Formats: sequence, structure tokens, C-alpha cells
Amino acid sequence: MQTASVLTRPVLTLNRNFCPIHVTSAVEAFGLVMKGAAVIIDPETYEEYTISSWAEASKAKAAFAEAVIRTPRLQLVVPEVIRLTRYDKMGERTVVFSRRNIFKRDRYTCQYCGGQPGPKELTIDHLVPKSRGGKSEWTNCVLACLACNMKKANLSVRDAKMTLRKVPKKPKWTALAHIPVSQRRMSWETFLSKAYWEIELD
Repeated sequence: MQTASVLTRPVLTLNRNFCPIHVTSAVEAFGLVMKGAAVIIDPETYEEYTISSWAEASKAKAAFAEAVIRTPRLQLVVPEVIRLTRYDKMGERTVVFSRRNIFKRDRYTCQYCGGQPGPKELTIDHLVPKSRGGKSEWTNCVLACLACNMKKANLSVRDAKMTLRKVPKKPKWTALAHIPVSQRRMSWETFLSKAYWEIELD
């Protein structure tokens, strides 16, 4: 694996109380550990390492690790989890109320008929139309296929005698929301299973 790609590998970051707060890159993780602001966590044993003790441990792990940084003087296995030593807050996360995020929340599915015609054939429908005072917000906007959108027209859901597949809500997100599934680590599950949080919207 090339050094550049190794340095960008995602590393789960925990606060001082072992709650996940975000995902950072390997190079940033090493920087925090070198400054003494974080320690490396072995996700199997929960043992903590400084940069020097991790360099020693890496000698045994390197042969079995997916990602290793090698220099003329040492080799370091890229950690999968670090814990901050001076931070115990959960951290604030925000997500933009956007077309992209509505598509993700509704899974590219019309919330009236359940069709999945593709992004170009889907539109955002206001349950209470803007002309009737409806606002552009999570609880008033859903995906609709063009046919359902035309059928509903400028009516409320009730007046149009249509039924929603589910009530639209503000989405719940995890620390991994923006990390592709292919990059996620099985070792993170232990720390994530008990710690989900809701991202407040702007």
C-alpha cells in the first residue's frame, strides 16, 4: 500500500471517556499521539500505547497488519482507534439540510408509492406546500417521484388523499456517517454500538 493512502486511512477517535466523537486520518492520529494529546488503543485488549511503545508493538504486528508506515529508523502499524487524553465532551456535529441529505435519508425512494425511478425522476415534495406556509425542513420534506408529485400538486397530503410510507424525521447520524462502508473497521463496532448521537441541523 502506498504511503499516501496509508496516511489517509480512517482512525476512530474516542474522547477521554471512550465515547466516539469523530473519525480522523492516520497522519492526524499520529500527530495527536506524538504531541501527547492522545494514546493509541488496541481494540482487542484496550491496552494503551504512546508513540514509543506503539513502535515496539508494531514490530510484532507489522507482518499481519494491512497498513504499515516504514521509515529508515522504524515501522509503525497504522492504528485503528485512538483516545484523546484531555477531552471528555461528545463534540458538536452538524449536517446541512440539503437535497443530497434528503435523498440519503429517504434512500432514493418515493415516500408515497415506494418507487425508485432514479435521482433524475425524483423531486423534493413539501407535505404542506410553501404556498400554504409550509417550510423547507426535515419534517415537511420528502422524496416523491414525478407522478406522485404531479398527483399531489399544490395540496396537502390529506387533501390529496395520499399516504406517506413513513413520517419524515430529522435523520440520526453516527460517527461513521461520512465514511464509505469499504473503509470502516470491524474493530470499531465495540466502541460504536453503545454510542450513537443525533446531529443537530443548521
